[in-house]
Amino acid sequence: MKMYRYETHLHTKEASACGISTGAEMARAHKAAGYDGIFITDHFFNGNCGIAKHLSWKERVEQFCSGFENAKEEGDKIGLKVFFGFEYGANNAEFLVYNLDKCFLLRHPDIHLLPTREAIAIMRKEGGFLIQPHPFRERYYVDHIELYPHDVDGVEAINGAQLDKPEMNERAEIYARMYDLPVTSGSDTHDVNKMFGCGVASDIPFQTPLDYLKQLKAGTLALLSANEERSS
Repeated sequence: MKMYRYETHLHTKEASACGISTGAEMARAHKAAGYDGIFITDHFFNGNCGIAKHLSWKERVEQFCSGFENAKEEGDKIGLKVFFGFEYGANNAEFLVYNLDKCFLLRHPDIHLLPTREAIAIMRKEGGFLIQPHPFRERYYVDHIELYPHDVDGVEAINGAQLDKPEMNERAEIYARMYDLPVTSGSDTHDVNKMFGCGVASDIPFQTPLDYLKQLKAGTLALLSANEERSS
């Protein structure tokens, strides 16, 4: 049976300050690696974003979305689905936000300055859904662990960028089980030369981000980790 592979967590040079590869480069590399689609999840303005703060809101949003748009343009040429997302920062936690778009961002100036749960409520009201990635990450820039089990639709229990620290992913899976939250996988890729082979696999192709959410909640996705699969 054909399994469709999707990268759920990646960053581009255009918008993420930590990004190394462009959106178009990401699209080509993932197509070559056998993926059927990717979600662009650049760091938003309250995270490690590379967009200048002095610009107008419209200018900032336009530049922020350019990584996705460049990836989608290339994806349309080569037969790769490209979906929009972003990584929203909240103190010491982050959220992967899906099923929203540029128009949503343009309608909500300075949403990154709102209290976390107020912003989440707005995103949910307009159709967004959220995954908490790498909830137990330990890095110099993380002051303490923050968990939001009642505000998310799932937990990233496999994060490719921390496969060298398996205990971080193991703790995330335990946390998800404690709150009966579905688990997912993402590479957290920033560089086409460092692709971790994570993501999800589905026997049904995704046409919209909501297809991802539906299968995530149904528990029918296979989770990819270093090119290995396991059931969610």
